[in-house]
Amino acid sequence: MAKKGLRSTDQRRLIVELFFRSPNHVSIEELLAVVRVEDSRVGYATVYRTLKLLAECGVAYERRFGDGLTRYELADDTSHHDHLICVECGKITEFEEPQIEVLQESIAAKYGYELRSHKHEMYGVCPDCQKKKRKKN
Repeated sequence: MAKKGLRSTDQRRLIVELFFRSPNHVSIEELLAVVRVEDSRVGYATVYRTLKLLAECGVAYERRFGDGLTRYELADDTSHHDHLICVECGKITEFEEPQIEVLQESIAAKYGYELRSHKHEMYGVCPDCQKKKRKKN
């Protein structure tokens, strides 16, 4: 916050602290609900601006999974993961698969690319939603 010339207020510190304790892929609305348990005066705009700031500084990643929500996760340059997203309930499962990493490097090399980043998202129906469907039928 100091880098951006912003004051480090008690509300911002609370938002950052609770974001760091949140599960991955938290939306602004979800974090706001948690923050308001601690301080009911915190507004949507304050949470929004704080998360945007964390993303600009490289502390958080913004993720959009096609459902209209922007979610945030703590940036971790030491590990890489991809995502499985349920199109029924919105559940997001993180996974790491070394074979995918090797294959994408191979594909990039085949076409003469030097990879800088990528995101891998797969959309389907999670096991819980599949069970619910089978019970209905």
